[in-house]
Amino acid sequence: MASIKDDRGYNQGFKPSNALNIRTQRRCDYIIFQMDHIDNATEILEIGCGTGELSFMLATKTQTKVLGTDLCIPFISEANSTYSLPNLSFMVVDFNDPEPLSERKFDYIVGNGILHHLYADIDKALCNFKKLLKANGKIIFLEPNLYNPYCYLIFHTTSFFRKWARLEPGEMALTKRKMKKVLQIAGYQSIKIEYKDFLLPNTPAVLIYPLIVLGSFLEVIPLIKKISQSIFISAIN
Repeated sequence: MASIKDDRGYNQGFKPSNALNIRTQRRCDYIIFQMDHIDNATEILEIGCGTGELSFMLATKTQTKVLGTDLCIPFISEANSTYSLPNLSFMVVDFNDPEPLSERKFDYIVGNGILHHLYADIDKALCNFKKLLKANGKIIFLEPNLYNPYCYLIFHTTSFFRKWARLEPGEMALTKRKMKKVLQIAGYQSIKIEYKDFLLPNTPAVLIYPLIVLGSFLEVIPLIKKISQSIFISAIN
């Protein structure tokens, strides 16, 4: 399936499709479900927002103040030209160095498939996020699961498939054990990591809803759920 590449030539997601839209809507709903409190003063920061779809969904569904950030200037330009809401804004920020946000504090920091881009410096990234969170603020991230056969094939090989997928050199899918360890070291509390979702963005339209139904059963089977497409992560500052 065709991908969206950033201004460095690396793959940063999939081009729009029915499956991708449904998948993003479901993930948005999950993120909102994990939020402990929401009102008009709530501030949400999305890390690696790409062209802004998830940030727009969050701003629409919650009526909170949402800031979408990405280091790719063309992505942010597209987001600004596509989405316009009074409670939504976008900013170019390198999430390895969030200095432009140093004066702000957020109730929630979220991301859909972004921490694995920070794999080489994930400890530093998680500490940076803590500085941007309010007291008892929460992070909520959805990340590719290395134990999923598709993810393992793409991420764990060292030649053809990584090159074909145009992955960044330091990019790597995550495991539940890895995330629990780095979150504990960074000082996060109430860590929750779940195996979730068997719906891939390139799923044919006719298979989307059968796969969603099947996935709801597979997610509760102890061994089978470990090969789900993603791990869903939340933790409190």
